[in-house]
Amino acid sequence: MIAIIDYGMGNLRSVQKGFEKVGHNAVVTSDKATIMDASHIVLPGVGAFPDCMRNLEEKGLLDIVPKVINSGRFFLGICLGLQLLFTESEEFGIHKGLDIIKGRVVRFNVGAYGHTPLHLKVPHMGWNTVAVKKRPSALEGTEEGSYFYFVHSYYVVPEDENVVATTTGYGVEFASSICKDNLFATQFHPEKSQEKGLRILKNFGDIKG
Repeated sequence: MIAIIDYGMGNLRSVQKGFEKVGHNAVVTSDKATIMDASHIVLPGVGAFPDCMRNLEEKGLLDIVPKVINSGRFFLGICLGLQLLFTESEEFGIHKGLDIIKGRVVRFNVGAYGHTPLHLKVPHMGWNTVAVKKRPSALEGTEEGSYFYFVHSYYVVPEDENVVATTTGYGVEFASSICKDNLFATQFHPEKSQEKGLRILKNFGDIKG
């Protein structure tokens, strides 16, 4: 069973529909027992980092992500669901994350002295390509230079570059997906990325223990 964690934020139904399109049943739930019973867990997210962390805490779900990852279940983070895995974010001040992956979440730095040229707008929104550094099961069939859909103003900077699965250029080359053991997470939205994104959802759902 695929459980999509419902903590009151995120495009939950579109993720669920994406799995359904590729033949996988997925349930949207905030019930801890249901999440812990699932073989595959998905943490989507849109919005602001501190709001998401607060919602996870208020719903009693702050400990569920580390538990399912440490238990070896297959885990997929999407967009903010990637960023929440990191040590801290600088969005609206410095805020602690789940600290599952060591590193920070930082903003695209636009301006005369920033790394992102002025003609590149923030948020980074629309289609962009990925360069494949590692190919976990979820990325099987993803060709170099494949296009995926992005909407974000912040990106992750892992301390360990070995967790980076793909990178994308937008003024700076940033980690657009990461993988570590049973964990895979993307900055882009597979559920909005048409055939290439749906292939990732299918690959993830197909993973066997």
